[in-house]
Amino acid sequence: MYEGTERFFKPNYVANLTRNWIPALDSIEHKLKNEGAKVADVGCGHGASTILMAKAYPNSQFIGFDSHKPSIERAREQAEMENLQNLTFEVARSTDYPGDDYDLVAFFDCFHDMGDPSGAARHVLQTLRKKDGIWMLVEPFANDKLEDNLNPLGRVFYSVSSIVCVPASLSENGPALGAQAGEKRISEIIKSAGFSKFRRATQTPFNLVFEAKP
Repeated sequence: MYEGTERFFKPNYVANLTRNWIPALDSIEHKLKNEGAKVADVGCGHGASTILMAKAYPNSQFIGFDSHKPSIERAREQAEMENLQNLTFEVARSTDYPGDDYDLVAFFDCFHDMGDPSGAARHVLQTLRKKDGIWMLVEPFANDKLEDNLNPLGRVFYSVSSIVCVPASLSENGPALGAQAGEKRISEIIKSAGFSKFRRATQTPFNLVFEAKP
């Protein structure tokens, strides 16, 4: 499953992450390229997203976190093969990953799977730079109403969500947001955690990209 997840999502990250998604965020791309930013990639899996960012922004420092130890071991192997010196990988959960004053925290296609998304949101708020830190969430494309998701893509997402995403959350007594949670539900959780700003930064036919600020 972990290998399949990487193979499924990586092409979309290659096509969009540094070309479209990060440029759509407020004022972070310049810092990543020039001044150097401190970035946490939470729920990084095999590190595909972390490695793409580290290669694109060599002046910045990246830390990938995931609770699945074998995935982190795989990510470390990949980083070593790429000979990248500006990133590390650590085993940690979304609710207790270490560090603070992150300029950017990123969650790629994982928020809706979590057992405690509210706890994760509160922890992100604690670890971001208070003045200008940004939380980027990339989530599967979903409308807020069930009937608006009854299309070929939505049906695929609902199917996968029923097999993987919802059980993953329920196994930790979570809210089971699922892959078709939609912008409204995600916004409610993030704002209730204490974030003052939340917006849809951009989108593709397959993803919604959100930006949250303290």
